[in-house]
Amino acid sequence: MNRLIADSGSTKTDWLLIKDSGETVGVKTKGINPFFRTSEDIYEELKNDLQPVVGEPESIFFYGAGIINEERGEVIRKALLQLFPVAHVETHSDVLGASRALFGKQSGIACILGTGSNACLYDGEAVVTGIPPLGFILGDECSGAVLGRKLLGDYFKNVMPADIQTLFASDYAVTQAEVLRRVYRADRPNKYLAGFTPFLSKHIDEAYCRELVTASVDEFFKRNVIQIPDAGQFDLGFVGSVAWHFRAILEAVASVHGFSNPRILKGPIEKLQEYHSTNE
Repeated sequence: MNRLIADSGSTKTDWLLIKDSGETVGVKTKGINPFFRTSEDIYEELKNDLQPVVGEPESIFFYGAGIINEERGEVIRKALLQLFPVAHVETHSDVLGASRALFGKQSGIACILGTGSNACLYDGEAVVTGIPPLGFILGDECSGAVLGRKLLGDYFKNVMPADIQTLFASDYAVTQAEVLRRVYRADRPNKYLAGFTPFLSKHIDEAYCRELVTASVDEFFKRNVIQIPDAGQFDLGFVGSVAWHFRAILEAVASVHGFSNPRILKGPIEKLQEYHSTNE
């Protein structure tokens, strides 16, 4: 049976086709979030960018940001069934995907630190406790979007040290007017804000950058991880580009909060391949 697995965030979607022969084919498309997309426009995009590459898979397992209930999942399921009408299609939240990738059939606290952020308690079968992420305005602590938001705020308010401002200005020719337009009037402001996070990774040896990231990771723990009842009793894991690139800081802050050796994956897709190869 040819299986197609997808991990979708707000920025990009990773697809992995596993053929009967064991051969795999990877594809990348734009992020697919049902809060901002319709079934029709998802169908039109994937008709050109995905279908010619993967052919006719018999089963599809889609994990994505924004799938908070069956209604949102149905937006994506409808588009996929238009493309692959005889396939078995399942749509699940990105946190369930992260949980299965990190822990398989074991329990644990699964966290996502990417363009957005999230945390949940997984019992080996399902997500049993979730902390609402609330988006980059009210929440999404330590996400790429919030790190970018903090960077830009510090830059324009002159909170950022002068030497770091010079570095930032040389990397990004931004104006207040353009930033305000992109954040408040254009589509996908979270993706735009997250685009500034690589500056922190590039200059992580600078005290300002390291302190900003450390404080943000600590905020994520305080407002998400330790809000889960009896959090210290469970294994802890992280998925996402922010977690991966700042894993040394993440491990240090985790230790302060009583967690040792958290599992950290850049992305879940390969571990999801393992999960679906052994649990079908």
